[in-house]
Amino acid sequence: MSTQGTVIVGAGLAGAKVAEKLRASGYTEPITLIGDEPERPYERPGLSKEVLLGKDDASTLYVHDADWYAKNSVTTRFGTAAVALNVANSTVTLENSDVIGYEYVVLATGSTPRTLPLDGADLAGVHTLRRMPDTAAIKAHFGVGKKIVIIGAGWIGLEVAAAARLAGTDVTVLEYAPLPLQQVLGNTLAAYMYDLHTENGVDLRTNVGVTAIIGENGRVTGVDSSAGHFDADAVVIGVGAAPNMELAASAGLAVDNGVVVDEHLRTANPAVLAVGDIARAQNTAVGGPLRVEHWDNAMRQGELAASTIMGTGAAYDWQPYFFTDQFDFGMEYVGHGSSDDDVHVRGDLSTGEFIAFWTNAGRVTAAMNVNIWDVNDDLRAVIGREVDAARLTDESVALGDLAG
Repeated sequence: MSTQGTVIVGAGLAGAKVAEKLRASGYTEPITLIGDEPERPYERPGLSKEVLLGKDDASTLYVHDADWYAKNSVTTRFGTAAVALNVANSTVTLENSDVIGYEYVVLATGSTPRTLPLDGADLAGVHTLRRMPDTAAIKAHFGVGKKIVIIGAGWIGLEVAAAARLAGTDVTVLEYAPLPLQQVLGNTLAAYMYDLHTENGVDLRTNVGVTAIIGENGRVTGVDSSAGHFDADAVVIGVGAAPNMELAASAGLAVDNGVVVDEHLRTANPAVLAVGDIARAQNTAVGGPLRVEHWDNAMRQGELAASTIMGTGAAYDWQPYFFTDQFDFGMEYVGHGSSDDDVHVRGDLSTGEFIAFWTNAGRVTAAMNVNIWDVNDDLRAVIGREVDAARLTDESVALGDLAG
C-alpha cells in the first residue's frame, strides 16, 4: 500500500481544482488524482455548448495542459475507478486492487445521467450526454435530412436541441411537464423558452409521456409516446443526473440527495470531504443545505476543499450560478429561485434583452440576465435582499442601486 497526503477521487473540474489550489497554497504533501475516465480533467459545459455547436474542438476543454500534473507532482490514475473507501483504515481501493492511503480524501465523483425504464433504451443510437465520447456520438447524427428525438426539455435537452437544429437537423423534444424548465423558471419564462424553440423550428411537445423506444436490428428507429410515434435516427435522453454516492454510502458516510457535508465541505469524518455534483453542503448564503450540478460550483467547491485542508476557515458562502446559450438566447442565472416565487421582468421579453428577478415574500431569491452583459455582479449583490418589485422592474433605477 502506498501512502499519500491527499487523495482526490474523481478527475473532473472539481477534482482538478482541488489539486491546483492545494499546490498554489503551498501544500507539499503527495497528491493523487483518480478518475475512471481515460481523459485528464476537462470542463463539461462545452460538451453541450461550443463543442456540440462546432465552434470549438473538444481539446479546448481540458482544465490543465497535459504536463501540468507531472510538473506539479500530482500523481494521476486516469482510467482506473475507485471501488472502495475505508474510513477506518484511511484507504482507497482501486478496481485493479491497488490500495492508496490518505491523510485527507476528497470525493469528487460527479453524476451519472439518468436513463428511463423503457423498452429500447439500450438500442444503438440512444444517447445521454456527460462525457467527451457522448458529444461526438450525438453530433454524428446532426445534419439536413436527419431526425433526432430528445426526451426531456431541461437545460441539456434544450441545448442539444438548439445545436442540432442549427445544424439543420429535424428535432423533436418530448417533455412530460406542461412547459420546459417550469420548475426552475416559473410559467412566464418557461413559456418564453417554449416559444424560443418552436420559433426556431423545434417540434417541442409538452404534457407527453414516452412509452417505448423503437428499433430494428439493434438500432433505434423511433419513439412511441402519448402524442404518437416519432421517427428518429437518434434519441437523446436528457432527464437529469444522479449523484454518484455509492462510494460514500458504502463507507458509512451520510447521504441524502448527495453526500452530506458542512459549510467547509467536510463529512462527519473530518478527513473526508465531498465537492461538486455530489456535495449536499450547508450554504451560508441561502441558509441551508444545497446541492448544485453546475460548472461554477464545481470550480469553487474544489478550491474551497483545498482551503479547508489548508485550514483557512473558508466557507460555502456564494450563490449558485449557471449559464446557457441557445439560438440567440444567451443568459446568466444567479441565486436559487423556485417555481413558487414571483417573477418580475425588467425590460421587454419581445426584444430578447431583459433581466428577470425571482422574489419570495419580497426577498430576491434569484436573477437572470438575458443578452445583457457585465451585470452579474450587480445582480449577485441583490440576492437575499428585500427590494420593492416596482424598483426591480424600473429601468430608470440603476442595477447597482438596487442593493442599496
